[in-house]
Amino acid sequence: MATDGLKGIRRRKKRPSTRSADAGECPVDLVERNFAVTAPNMLWVADITYIPTRAGWVYAAFVLDAYTREIIGWQVTNHMRVSLARDALDMALSARLRAGEDVSGLIHHSDRGVQYRSITYGESLAESKVVASVGSRGDSYDNAMAEALNSMFKAELIDRRTWPALTDVIVATSKWIGWYNNRRLHSALAHRPPKEVHQEWQKYQAYAA
Repeated sequence: MATDGLKGIRRRKKRPSTRSADAGECPVDLVERNFAVTAPNMLWVADITYIPTRAGWVYAAFVLDAYTREIIGWQVTNHMRVSLARDALDMALSARLRAGEDVSGLIHHSDRGVQYRSITYGESLAESKVVASVGSRGDSYDNAMAEALNSMFKAELIDRRTWPALTDVIVATSKWIGWYNNRRLHSALAHRPPKEVHQEWQKYQAYAA
């Protein structure tokens, strides 16, 4: 790498994970580390990650469709309140509603972060008839797909520069998500971008109808 003038990305130190809800307050794990599904809107995974800036820490929440690998909801802000996760969820639900897609019976999988176990978050899931699923405490493998997205986000965007403040992260994240959904090729999708896979499924549904 040195001969070719290449440098590896140095991963930054992580902040401690989000505060976890008590096990007795959490739903059961309906995924059990099996993220394989046969259509969109069967399984969404969600997680929160941390981003250092010169002005302090900011936080990003993502909602990912396990079938298309599409980021369908996201939020970046400078606090860890419930609205961080709920705004990302509401974006995802609204996107599917606008597309005329049914999410009833969908499994929403997350870790035990208190943002995902809040009353208002649960109400948003219940209103759309979405079923909550939660992995075991402190085990990243139970939400491996969401963790992988966070790692990709950090490696491909966040860890490549120093960020001045929240606004810079929001703008760059919005552009990265647009590229990720529409252009980034995934080996798990036969080297196609998420949006293309979703559109192919939509065309198939229309033809079958």
